[in-house]
Amino acid sequence: MQIMDKKSPIHITISKRDDSVTITQWVYKTLRNAVMYGEILPGRALTIRELAGILDVSPMPVREALRQLAAENALDIQGNRRVMVPKMTAMKFNELCEARIAIESHAAARALPYIDSAQLQQLRSLDKLIDKAQEDNDLAQISILNQNFHRALYTANPHQVTLPLIESLWLQLGPFMRLATSQLEEHYLVDRHNEAMTAIEKKDAFALQIAIAADIREGIAFAGTPEMLHAFIENAGA
Repeated sequence: MQIMDKKSPIHITISKRDDSVTITQWVYKTLRNAVMYGEILPGRALTIRELAGILDVSPMPVREALRQLAAENALDIQGNRRVMVPKMTAMKFNELCEARIAIESHAAARALPYIDSAQLQQLRSLDKLIDKAQEDNDLAQISILNQNFHRALYTANPHQVTLPLIESLWLQLGPFMRLATSQLEEHYLVDRHNEAMTAIEKKDAFALQIAIAADIREGIAFAGTPEMLHAFIENAGA
């Protein structure tokens, strides 16, 4: 299992900062994505100084970004100034996953009337990229592209209001879902994204909800029994 210890190297995806974005905003977005995409795994303790060094910034914007992420339950700032992924329990994990299913199924159905042929093609292109990432066993790209697929689907609705809630769940689950992906020997045995796109073509909201729910559930297939889930959470540094 891909668990980090205190000495494991950490690799954060760093994008170029646009001049219109402040350093603090850039640091926050970079660290937020790192958590959401599972680049900061359970069990790995970080410090403000280490993160500042990785991002090549002063400690101040890192400290501010961490405060925001702690408020979003994405990271936990401990008394010794170490930063870690918050501890997870089996019950909390199940609750977060069930919340994902409920909210994202709703968001998909609400977006359906607004999806045109161009947006459907975008979803197909993203799904092909996911297939390629799976062939290459590129766990980082699988996580990023999968979230991009879901985000593109939900934001087709111009009146979308649930995305902040959805991303909050992604933030709390991200480190553990990255580990989950590494545990699935036959990840996405059935292409639920393809089922979702077929439902979109048919304008079948119920079938779309079923496909999205199945996609999320199969992403946590490693936790098929309470015993498996407890073992996974314990091994993940809970």
